[in-house]
Order: sequence, then structure tokens, then C-alpha cells
Amino acid sequence: MDTVWASEAACRGLDPMIFYPATDEEAETAKEICGACPVQEVCLEHAIEAREHNGVWGGATERERQRIIRRRRRQRALAKSSASVG
Repeated sequence: MDTVWASEAACRGLDPMIFYPATDEEAETAKEICGACPVQEVCLEHAIEAREHNGVWGGATERERQRIIRRRRRQRALAKSSASVG
């Protein structure tokens, strides 16, 4: 997987532990850094595609990424069922 985008990430050079908080409630600092990152969207997509299970990626915790994945699955299923009806 191409990760050239990581060289432009706002987190580059920071303490990685910021992005691996003990709880979701402690993720605010990481989310603030991600919020100002020029590659936030690419980072989030990388984490979703790679099924990253830990840490804050693209401003989203593991729990938030799981919600995104479930929502996308539902949307694909709805689109597929709508296409087969018409």
C-alpha cells in the first residue's frame, strides 16, 4: 500500500503515543492534530482499508472507524438492493 502521503502528515515526528490513547475519551489531543492535517482523509481511508485496530487514524478512533465501515456496508447493501429492484 502506498503511504507516500505519510510524509506530509501533521503527526510526523510527534510522539506516537499521542495517537494510541488508553481510552477513546483520551483521544482529543490526537484528534486536534488530525483535524489540522492536510492528509487526514487519506490517512483515515488507509486505516479503514488496512483494518487498523488500534490508535487514532485520520481523526477517528477504532470505534469510530468501525462505525464508518458498518455505515458503508449498509449503504452498499441498500444501493445494491435498489439497483436490483429497478
